[in-house]
Amino acid sequence: MSSTYSELQAQLATLTTEAFRPELAEIDQLPTLDIARTMNTEDQTVPAAVAERLPAIAAAIDATAARMARGGRLIYAGAGTAGRLGVLDASECPPTFNTDPSEVVGLIAGGPSAMVKAVEGAEDSKALAAADLDALNLTANDTVVGISASGRTPYAIGAVEHARAAGALTIGLSCNADSELAAAAEHGIEVVTGPELLTGSTRLKAGTAQKLVLNMISTITMIRLGKTYGNLMVDVRASNEKLQARSRRIVALATGAPDEQIETSLAAADGEVKTAILMILADIDAKSADQRLTDSQGHLRAALHAQP
Repeated sequence: MSSTYSELQAQLATLTTEAFRPELAEIDQLPTLDIARTMNTEDQTVPAAVAERLPAIAAAIDATAARMARGGRLIYAGAGTAGRLGVLDASECPPTFNTDPSEVVGLIAGGPSAMVKAVEGAEDSKALAAADLDALNLTANDTVVGISASGRTPYAIGAVEHARAAGALTIGLSCNADSELAAAAEHGIEVVTGPELLTGSTRLKAGTAQKLVLNMISTITMIRLGKTYGNLMVDVRASNEKLQARSRRIVALATGAPDEQIETSLAAADGEVKTAILMILADIDAKSADQRLTDSQGHLRAALHAQP
């Protein structure tokens, strides 16, 4: 047995996400319904673990929003399940908030092919993370979120270390206490979800916790950037029939206007929901609405209260 392997084995033995649970050693002998009940009970502990870290999450979000308001990007970096969750969250932002695909980016160790097939050794390279960030022309206005259930994944740690050295904001999201990842980041978020139902299968509770936190980071950041009006997704991109119908419904909910006026406004606004709402509520044309939104940095509520 190599010394490196022995060191890794010893390190994993200290992680709560890797702990063995003797009371579940016979789980494969249970009826399916009992296994499902056990999993469901386990999953119910995740929101409470996230709740304990809400102040740290909120601080990281405020810092992220401030950077993005200056033109920075939100960049997720992780390996395996953690990397896939980051890519998933990033890919949801353009249709939901009308962001450019370059504004929220998901990096996964090993590149796009690693989304569906493990790339051996990719997660063990800090240099690979640095190279992936350099390929994005990282700036000090960017935010880099390293994601790793164990908190020891070299790719995630390397991304945070490289980003911090470049002056970017850094967030380390892990599911173990006192993790190297959290220590490397300016904002460490450690959601301790405990041992998994299947020993070491961190796509379970740890993965759920990471998804919840990433939902918060992207969604609340977008709220802070004016991508919503109340709880309405006024920057939604109507790229299919469902989203076109949703766009009309959002304008209706925001304005209470009749269908004919909604259709006319959306057509004049080239389908931009935020512009259509402002046209109706402020009784102005599309050009004036666009100018007000530009002057208010895209914040609809501010544009509504702006002097004509």
